[in-house]
Amino acid sequence: MEAYEVMIERCKSLKLRYHDLEQELMSPALLANQREYAKVAKEQATLRQIVEAYEDLEGLNHHMREASEMMKEEDVEIKAMAQTEFEELTTKQEALIAHLHLLLIPKDPNDDHNAIVEIRGAAGGDEGNIFAGDLYRMYVRYCEVNGYKVETLEASEAEMGGYTLISFLVKGNEAYKHFKFESGAHRVQRVPKTETQGRIHTSTATVLVMPDIEEAESDINPADLTIETHRSSGAGGQHVNKTDSAVRITHVPTGINVNCQDGRSQHDNKATAMRLIRARVFEYMEEKALAEKGKLRMEKVGTGDRSEKIRTYNYPQNRVTDHRIGLTLQQLDRIVEGKLDDVINALLDEEQRQKLAGNA
Repeated sequence: MEAYEVMIERCKSLKLRYHDLEQELMSPALLANQREYAKVAKEQATLRQIVEAYEDLEGLNHHMREASEMMKEEDVEIKAMAQTEFEELTTKQEALIAHLHLLLIPKDPNDDHNAIVEIRGAAGGDEGNIFAGDLYRMYVRYCEVNGYKVETLEASEAEMGGYTLISFLVKGNEAYKHFKFESGAHRVQRVPKTETQGRIHTSTATVLVMPDIEEAESDINPADLTIETHRSSGAGGQHVNKTDSAVRITHVPTGINVNCQDGRSQHDNKATAMRLIRARVFEYMEEKALAEKGKLRMEKVGTGDRSEKIRTYNYPQNRVTDHRIGLTLQQLDRIVEGKLDDVINALLDEEQRQKLAGNA
């Protein structure tokens, strides 16, 4: 069977599945089970673009058949008009087929989630923490430019500036898709503010990006969670240390725990802690499943491992290098101001190229 026919058969199958899911979503039994309803609704949403494009192709093919019949007319003028229309439709058909091929490439099921981004100062002491703050500012600027909303979840400010840890939620269309390749070690080469002799230092900060898992999507058993409250510690305002507003949640089977105290109330801190525990347990389970299969996610683009050096920011030479794809840009001044599109689009293009080649 030719590639076009294979594609059409797959589209027909997915269209049937789409309409089956549509009927399923109206089932009273499913409406009563919010977790299952969310899964079915998500599957249907992922098929919508494919079904709409396929229906457009069906309509286009119908018009092409009509134009082809008109080309058989004896009237010269009608034949010429039909020929012109057929050629225009052929061009549209080719573009639509190419678009459908791309839509049919397997997608990361987490791409349409919001993203939780966690940045920590690493090697380099104070300078590593300052660089973590610079990365945070870069990502916030990128979000502002691209219409994403940012909500701080945790923040531990460092004495000399920046953060020992900051985590934040990025809300918006396909946020995780655009942030997921930021996971790993980011290296900076520059003269620190604390350097008196003008020597260039190398420091690092680590980034971890996780999909924001909704409660309905989470497989965490509430019985596996230990939830404790305690008094907040450190700077944070008049409410700190007066009430047991801080919340610590531990996922007993994995030992993963989170501690949140920056919210204005115990309710806020618990909501944030639950969001983080869902994301961290999900990330842990995904990595474990991939390890068991002996398959690393995006081997050439990057594994997402926090210890993997993914990018270098060289200030003296105004240069940014992404080591996974061999991309070097003499635009560090623009990139640190949030103009990350060239880097992120190059990573997404590489992901697509690997999927087209069957490598991911």
